[in-house]
Formats: sequence, structure tokens, C-alpha cells
Amino acid sequence: MRLNKTYKRAALTSAITLVIAGTMPAHAGLLGGLLGGDGSSAGDGRPSETSGNVGFFSDPFAEPTIQVDGTQIATSDRCIVDASGSLQCKPAAGTIAVLGDGRFLYLNALEGTENAELAVIAQFGEVSVNDQSRVMTLDGNDQASWVKPSPIDGGANPDGNDSTTLTGGLLDTADNTDINDGALFCADVVFLPDGRMMAVGGTDYYSEPGIDGLPVGVVELEGLKASRIFDPATNTWSQSGDMEFGRWYPSLVSLANSDIFVASGVTKLLKPVYPEDPLQSGRNVAQTETYDIENGTWTNNGSAAQRSLPLFPRMHLLPNGHVYYNAGGQAFNPFGQAYDQALWNIVGTYNPETKRWTDLGYAGLPLRVNELGLSELSTTLNPTNMDPEQVQNLLGDLVGQTLSDPTAAIGQLLETPVDDRSLERAIGAGMRGSTFSIQLPLRPDANGGYHTSEFLTAGGVPTYVAAGSPGGYLPVSSSRIDTVATNGDDMAYESRLTGSLNQPRWYGSGVMMPDNSVMVFSGGTRDGVAVTGLEGAIIQSERFDIETETWKPMASANRERTYHNTAVLMPDGRVLIGGHSPINTAYASFINLDELGFADYAGRDPSFEIYTPPYATRGDRPVIEKAPVALLTNGGVFDIRTDRSDIDQVMLIRRKATTHLIDGDQRAVELPIVDRRNNKVRVKMTGNRAVLPAGQYMLFVSYEAEDGMRLPSTSTPVSVIANPSDSGSPLVTQLEPAPERDGDDSGLIGGLVGGLLNSGNNGGSLLDPIFDLGSGATSAVPTLGQLRDGSPQLLNELGVAVEGGTSVLGDTIASIPGVTENLLVDFTNQVDGQ
Repeated sequence: MRLNKTYKRAALTSAITLVIAGTMPAHAGLLGGLLGGDGSSAGDGRPSETSGNVGFFSDPFAEPTIQVDGTQIATSDRCIVDASGSLQCKPAAGTIAVLGDGRFLYLNALEGTENAELAVIAQFGEVSVNDQSRVMTLDGNDQASWVKPSPIDGGANPDGNDSTTLTGGLLDTADNTDINDGALFCADVVFLPDGRMMAVGGTDYYSEPGIDGLPVGVVELEGLKASRIFDPATNTWSQSGDMEFGRWYPSLVSLANSDIFVASGVTKLLKPVYPEDPLQSGRNVAQTETYDIENGTWTNNGSAAQRSLPLFPRMHLLPNGHVYYNAGGQAFNPFGQAYDQALWNIVGTYNPETKRWTDLGYAGLPLRVNELGLSELSTTLNPTNMDPEQVQNLLGDLVGQTLSDPTAAIGQLLETPVDDRSLERAIGAGMRGSTFSIQLPLRPDANGGYHTSEFLTAGGVPTYVAAGSPGGYLPVSSSRIDTVATNGDDMAYESRLTGSLNQPRWYGSGVMMPDNSVMVFSGGTRDGVAVTGLEGAIIQSERFDIETETWKPMASANRERTYHNTAVLMPDGRVLIGGHSPINTAYASFINLDELGFADYAGRDPSFEIYTPPYATRGDRPVIEKAPVALLTNGGVFDIRTDRSDIDQVMLIRRKATTHLIDGDQRAVELPIVDRRNNKVRVKMTGNRAVLPAGQYMLFVSYEAEDGMRLPSTSTPVSVIANPSDSGSPLVTQLEPAPERDGDDSGLIGGLVGGLLNSGNNGGSLLDPIFDLGSGATSAVPTLGQLRDGSPQLLNELGVAVEGGTSVLGDTIASIPGVTENLLVDFTNQVDGQ
């Protein structure tokens, strides 16, 4: 039996009472007038006018079959009814990751919501099932094929989860079934250095209170302790160590040593009551943990490492090795998620060495709390961390700094410009809910060091500064860049407004592009979690130019994608867009009000689209002819050969693994060009593993065309590897910041290293024989098959280079003793996907 309609469509007369609360346009009223955007959008999701080349979207495509009662059935429908009367549906990409071989792993979200006939809030504990995963391959003609990993749901808790219930099994259904005790939904994902992907946390569904066998009660979503690892080589999931705390909506960040840091999440979402630990009730998980990548175990970081954070906090790794919290997260509802959520407005960093947090400032305002002696304010105010030393430190700082200059805070606030954006600046300050957080490209200074990190946040729902809620209902178009300058453990925070989005946007997915831009896709005109089913969909994409700090409306997609939408950069510079797994309309069942102008609520959308940006259609894009397949973070240099002589930018972009708009490991790093000769550029790697943590990256080169457009190449895969021969070296080696210089735009490195690398005006170098040998031995651009099973082409070239260059290498090393230390790029383990 096939079901033509998997949702209800409400007629206008029967829907008035349902939609009356949600029909207010997104930029009505005072706030809308101030924050209505820069463009000419008609509002409520309708596209702005565009000009010039804005790119285009492909036709949507989706997995062609559904397995029903043991049979694969070809269908273009989203769902088919099985023999029991339940809907079996295609998975939607609520989470997606770009694997090292160019394939895409994606995870479903909210599987089973389509089977709630009365109200999802009452039935989902019974009708939900563990989410499916898929691996998708796109061939050279963008024809897709799919593989089902084993086990398809990730395999956590096959015998059920040890649920944290209030009634001990008397009035709950936690032990009723084991088919929804290990859902991948609301796990966060992260790549390990070897290209495997780890999913941490997830969902255990049950009703509490509830009665077995009856579809009534109140659903509970409990966070899992599980961590599971997907291996692309075998398309299989395996289980790793459990965390100490169950976490639903946690965030992960890879540290400089490749260990994984986890923060936040909640153990029980709707009823966070913990009788054994009352102070933890009514809040998210404040404890943080670290995953030891060598032995696969988690360790509690201790009391000083606790911090109150929103769900899915926006976190990133800084060049000094600290983890930065960018005052963003998921605002699950507009009425509050935690009793201490006022602390979410403060940006701060976690130091893995000391296992302590440092508060930097109030997000979006010139209020630098670390300069006021309040760097440990959030930690001290944490009620579960009664550390006398912490209190003493704070009091000492207060006496030494704040009390000695009580007007310092006022002086900082007076730095805020008084202009026509003052109200926007105030309202947009603090924690921003349901917004992306993009780390803009890390760029070296004249010394080759990385000291300034910038983070773009746009749209989302604001806190309104003084409100106790983590977010409102109407999103904003306001866009800001937060900057953290680092010099060792010394840090300074600043924030500035950029040009606004062309229209307010809730839950937009941001993607860092290789042409120095950020694209945002999908989302809605209102918070689709606060009042589900009543948001308008935004299908038009927008482009942020990093140089001008302005947003431009671009092409419009074919499908409406609001909650759980995803977008990732593809290796060829295009963008794969997918997802859309909304919560049932009004937390009841799927009632589709799209004819009234609201978003598509015909259930989850399993389709994908590909966005082609303007540069991707150009015939004059540069081509990488030879480049390394592996690089060590040892400060060495390497060569790239292209088909052009005007390449002026080399960038490594880490492969993206995103869920709920973010990838804490997302980073783009511009590497300094130290020499250019004909079609070859010589590039210097960093020796700082906090700038380029070990893992799989995409290497792009680019130049600026005569018409002003930056044209990036398609990428070549590069594995960044920690130096195995120098395990005793510090993980974080920040160079001294370069002094500011006027009139020097050469971009070439000076000093002793520069003198060795650049021998004057002849374009040559004293070390050319060594570097030519190194690059000649490693510069084959491999095929995907060569990366997986070894590279005969690479080995052949290696043999030729060694045979022809050994004597030159020996003579050069003998004549310049010590010069080559830490300069040659060691490509050990460059094949087999490393």
C-alpha cells in the first residue's frame, strides 16, 4: 500500500486559530524596522532582487528506494506504509559530513515523527525509532548512489539504555523498547585525524509519565553517554568509550593534540530533575570531558572546567590552544532552558592545560571582563563548583583591578559608537540562538604567526540583553564579527557589526567558501521550535564578502528547508544542501500549512540540492597540477605547481562535519607564500598544531581575476599530520606577533629563513635542491583509489626523485649544517588515506 499524502493539509477556515499567533511578519514593529535587513526583500521569506551572476541550484535528488517489510521499493515518495500501518520513510540529512574520499555520510533526524497521529509530545516516546545513517557518492556527472552502513543506526545501546527516570519504572516507558534507546538524533559529530568520524551523545526516547502499550504520556528525550565511530573504509559503526554524563545536544572540538573536548548537552530535556544532585537540576550539563584519542576513554575535566552553556554551544579552537565559546547555541524555547542562562552571554575560553575557563567579554559589546579582573566570574558563580581557590582568585582580581578603577567598565561601554545602529548593537548583543558561527580564515602576520581569530555570526534570535530567556521568537538580520587576539595565554576580545543580512533569518546554515566569502542557506522567518509549523521558509541564499563585510542576495533553492537543514562545502568548491526535519506542527501531527505561505511541513525531506557559485562556472579557474598529499605541522615548506603564474592565495579548509548549523572544527587557514616562480608557488606550513590540528583538509589555490572575482581551484585532498619524530615539542608554538609595518605588501617571509628561501631578485633559493627533492617526491595529486590502497604513481615518482637527488641532498646538507631542521616536509604515512 502506498500513501500519497503523508501529512494533513489544513484548509484556511480550519487553520485560523492555529496560525493566528504565528502570522506576524518577521520584521513588523520597532525591532523589525531597525533590523529588517539591507536588501529589498518583501519580507516573510520572499526573495530579494538580485543582480549579476548569483549562481544556481541543481534539481533536487533523493535516495530512490525505501525498505518496507524486507523489500526495497522504488518510489519518489518520502514515505510508504508498511504492513503494520506505520510509515517507513527515507532519511533526511539532519547531520552531514564530507568524508576524505569525497563521499558524504549523513544521519537522519527525528525518525518516527510522521507516525504521531495525535500529538508528538504525547506519542513520540512510543513511536520514535533510532535514526538511520547513509553514505552517498556523487559521480563525475553528479549521479548519486547510496550505501547503508552497518549497523544502520550506529549500534549504540542494542539492549536498551540505562535511563535516568524519576519514577524508577513505575510511571514511565523507559524499558518498553530498545529500538529508540540509541538514536543518533542530537549527537554531535567530529572527524578523527585518520578520517574516521565520531558521533557523541544522542537520544533515548521514552514517556514519563507513561504507561506501556498506551500512546499517551509526556515524551522525554534523554541524552546518551555513548560515543560511536564510523569507519569510511568499511562503512561500519563501532562503539567507543562512554562519557560520564549523558548529553543531548553537546558540542565537540578537536584539541591541538587531537583529543576531543565535549561541553554542554542536557541529560533530561523536558524534565531535567536529578534527585541525586539537586543543584544540577534545571540546567544543562556543566561538566566538561575530554576524549583520549589513544585509548578511547573519556575523563572528567574537574570542577574548574565546568561552565554553564547553551545547548550545542558554538565553540572553536584558537591558535593558542584554548577552546573559544562564541556566545551562541540552540535556544530550545523562548521561555528558558536553564536557571543560570544569564551566564551564556559571556564569551570565554577553556585552557586544556590548566583545565580552567577565562571570561573575555560580554558578547557584542565592548565590555572586556578579563581586563576588569572578572576573568573567572562565570566559574565562580557556578553553584556546583564551590572551589575556595576560585573564589579567592576572583576576590583578588576584584581588589586588584575592579575596585581600584570602578569606572573602568563604564569607560569600556562608552567606546560603543552612538549612531543609527546603536539599538541594533544593544539588542543583538549577548547570546544568539539558532545561528551559525563561522571561524573566518586564519591569516598569518609578517612573521608567519597566527594571532587574530575572527568569528562571523548572523541572524538567529537575540537575547534582548536583559531578558531571562535565551532567545525570542522573531529572528534578526543583524550580523557581527567577534575577534579574539591571542599572544600565548594573553587574550583580548572585540566585536563589531557588519552589514546586515538582506532579511532576518532563523536557523541559516553557514559555509566558509574558498573565495574569501561565507554563504548562508535555508532557514526560516520565525523560530520553528518555539511555535512549530508557523514559520515561513527562506529559500534564497546570501553571500558575505569578507573584504567589504556586506551581504548580497544570491540564487534561490528549490526546496524549503527550515529545522535540521545542512550545507557543506564540496571538494570542487560547490555546496551540497540537504536536510529539513521539522517537529510536528504545533507539537501535534504534521499539518501542512504551505498554501497559507508557511514552510513545508509534509514531514522530513530526504532530498539534496547542489549550489554552484559564480566562480565554479568560469573557464579560467586555476588548476592544481602537483601538490603534497600529506603535510606535517613542523614549520616546513612545500611546493604547489599550477597552470598559472599569478596564484596569490593558498588555503587549507578542513572537511566539514556539521549538525545544528555548526562544526566546531570548521577552519580555513591561509598559508604564507614565500616564493613564486613561473607556475610554482612555495608555501610555508605552520608549526602550531592549534592552527592546523591533524586531520583531512581540502587544499585550494586562487587568484584575483581582472574583473575582481577571486577564482579558486577545485581542491586536492591533503592530510595534515602531527610530526611523529618530534613528539616532545610543544603542541602550541605561537610566534611573536609581527610589528605593524607600512608599505610592505610583498607577503614574503624575511629574516634568516627568508634569506634562505628567497635569494634576491633571481627568484631562486639556496635550498631549492632540497625542496625540489621534497616536493618532487610527494607532489603527485592522487586519485581516490590511490589514497585508499596506495599510490603506484606516487611511489614511482618517489623513486625517480630519490635516485636523481640523493647526491644533491647530501651535498646541500653538508654545506649548510642545521639549516634544514624542521623545514623539510616529512610525508611519512602519506598513503592509505592518512
